[in-house]
Amino acid sequence: MKKSNVAKRRILVVDDEPLVCDAVAMMLSFDGHQVQTAHSGSEALACLERETFDLVITDYAMPEMRGDELVRRIVSRHPQLPVLMITAHAEVLAANQVPLPGVALVLSKPFMLSALRDAIEKACPMPAAASDT
Repeated sequence: MKKSNVAKRRILVVDDEPLVCDAVAMMLSFDGHQVQTAHSGSEALACLERETFDLVITDYAMPEMRGDELVRRIVSRHPQLPVLMITAHAEVLAANQVPLPGVALVLSKPFMLSALRDAIEKACPMPAAASDT
């Protein structure tokens, strides 16, 4: 697996499935990103109160608080923070025209590392100077 030349970011990954959360975190860490994980919407909101992030990647279908509700809460507190949603339900959401205000991009599970890299670049573009670091 080849490391990417993408700019390094602080990313919060939110997924109620520990294996998915850990796999995404591992892929992101491989590229040199600083990654924090949360297994629920409330845990994610607590992380956002303690730390700053460049991007949040969240699942849609989670118990307690779905991803769209988490995004609404993130937008109300951190309106400039981009959010990338990963979900196995992307086609259903699109077909039903489910509004996802505050979501920069939706990535369908399962996905390849290259698709995740592209999605991060689209959802959270970094200034040219930052990519030289």
